[in-house]
Amino acid sequence: MPATAWAVLGTLSFGEGLSGYDIKTWADWSLNYFYWSPSFSQVYSELKRLEKHGFVESAAGETGTRNRRVYTITPGGIAALRRWARESAVDRPVLKHSTMLHLWLGHLSDPARLKEMVREHIAQMTELRDGAAARAESARREPSWAYTQIVMAWSRRHYQSEIDLAEELLEQIDAAGARFDSVAKQEGTGLPIPLQPGYWKNRA
Repeated sequence: MPATAWAVLGTLSFGEGLSGYDIKTWADWSLNYFYWSPSFSQVYSELKRLEKHGFVESAAGETGTRNRRVYTITPGGIAALRRWARESAVDRPVLKHSTMLHLWLGHLSDPARLKEMVREHIAQMTELRDGAAARAESARREPSWAYTQIVMAWSRRHYQSEIDLAEELLEQIDAAGARFDSVAKQEGTGLPIPLQPGYWKNRA
């Protein structure tokens, strides 16, 4: 099964039966800060997969003010999830950084606009940092969330490091712009003329 299925199953491993809505809420509250924020359709798709495998079971139940189908993890689901948590390989984190992609194409932009983007990134990271900090503090009140608490505290530090790195970038953009301005350009397109075309091909 994909890791997202294990993540959904994991939300049911904290001792409570949950509706699909609850799982989405729980994922937004915690998983969103370090792994994934699923759509409702993804949640229900994974629940269907898990129920087919016998890892969860569901029954009509009442959560809050609405009647919803409530899912609980089965003994087989607990065994499978425990095995996955202990034995599955630790995958390399996937970094897809939109701000860095824009900076990578900085030769097609200008320093002022790039700084605006970096400041937008800092604002986004500040919101995430503060959200993770609030959740880390909230998790202290529930002993069964001991590991959730340290993950949320790590998430806060992660977003703070993003802020620190972005602030360093703000100080580097003007120098990068000045260096690029010294490069010869193609007539018409304004694209750079490399000093050593193909140099990158032989670099490990």
